[in-house]
Amino acid sequence: MFDPVEAVKAFVRCPSVSTDLSFAEGMASARNHLCGLFHQMGLSVEVVATPRHPIVIAERAGAAGWPHIIVYGHYDVQPADPLDLWESRPFEPEVRDGYLYGRGVADNKGPLLVHVSAVGRLLEAHPDVPLGITFLVEGEEEIGSPSFAGFLKRARDRLAGDFVLLSDTQSPRSDQVAITVGLRGIICLNVELVGPAKDLHSGVYGGAVYNPIQALAELCSTLHNADGRVNLPGFYDDVVDVAPWEREELKKVGFVETEYAEFLGVSAFHTSPGLGPFEAVRFAPTLDFNGIGGGYQGDGTKTVIPSRAFAKISCRLVPNQDPERIQGRLVQTLRDRCTPKVSINFETEHCGAPYRVAPPDKGDDSGVASHHLRTAFRAADSSINEVFGRRPVYLCEGGSVPVIPCLKETTGMDSLMIGMCTPESNLHAPNENLPLDMFVRGIEVSERIFRAVAGI
Repeated sequence: MFDPVEAVKAFVRCPSVSTDLSFAEGMASARNHLCGLFHQMGLSVEVVATPRHPIVIAERAGAAGWPHIIVYGHYDVQPADPLDLWESRPFEPEVRDGYLYGRGVADNKGPLLVHVSAVGRLLEAHPDVPLGITFLVEGEEEIGSPSFAGFLKRARDRLAGDFVLLSDTQSPRSDQVAITVGLRGIICLNVELVGPAKDLHSGVYGGAVYNPIQALAELCSTLHNADGRVNLPGFYDDVVDVAPWEREELKKVGFVETEYAEFLGVSAFHTSPGLGPFEAVRFAPTLDFNGIGGGYQGDGTKTVIPSRAFAKISCRLVPNQDPERIQGRLVQTLRDRCTPKVSINFETEHCGAPYRVAPPDKGDDSGVASHHLRTAFRAADSSINEVFGRRPVYLCEGGSVPVIPCLKETTGMDSLMIGMCTPESNLHAPNENLPLDMFVRGIEVSERIFRAVAGI
């Protein structure tokens, strides 16, 4: 059996940045490392080609009637920029004060190896365990999983399992594990306004030509009301009320608004009416501007009226909002509200549906449909309580993992999502880190879940 911490270190040394084709060698080395671990565990391994980065499938075939668990993860990571803000080199992992630092250590290499290590330990102790296991690890999650949906449709029968197990979500603290029961959906849209045929001298043409930056600012300002609500026709029509048990679970965490504000570096929160910040980021839909630009961006001054201006917009969606419907309404609304003195262009990006799963014994729902997933939920609850010394909380998360609703829609499988990193893990940011104590305890929890589902 391999050493789990050393396996994560070796994994992090593979610079698997999926968005940058110059990192092709790092992507290949990450796949090879992962395949080596799976071979060492005695699993059959296949690398499935995609237009960009292959998917790794590792299987332990099960007899008819055995439960079958699909373990999802991804081996690609975000770029490490800005490099000057790292205290250690991003692809040379380093342990400091009980934390392992490096790009991808928390998203998603460490959490993925929680389950890989657990299966390795389980098979070493019980080589004949009556359990089918399939690892499904993609290399395009950080670029929106463009190949995943098509692959999933082709491999649907092969991936027919009882449920999906993954750790690509967060927990509030390293000693307070969260089981994620909801993810927000997402749509992304690029908007461009075009004015004159070329950049113009503002002294010669200013006052006669509508500036695309001004037009864009005025257009973007129409998308929110003063109270923070999204000003888009029908945006809230299909939003489902939050269940009482969801609010109760959130209260158990004991979040403090002043501490949260200090952590984020903000002086005040800006939420829709009736929502605190912790509810807003989990239960409410949003519309955000992720980037905006136009004209001269360099040092000093250049007095031009730019030919073009752009904005990058995303929406986070909650049940039962439909991504395609919201995206269509956003495009039409922008088109309707845009001044005719400029032209408007759109580029649609990736989108994903929201997701919810009702855990056993919560609210009016009797629990998830799959018997084996019910077993896994209850095993996770008891194991986390015993290993971490505190029961898990069942939380919705503000982020999006589009492959989860995609798996649900294509295969019918629900997911058990266990957070194996924290907000302090700096996902997508410099000095990404993983609490090693959480990692080690997570392996024990994961192994107990596999044992419970197998009935041993």
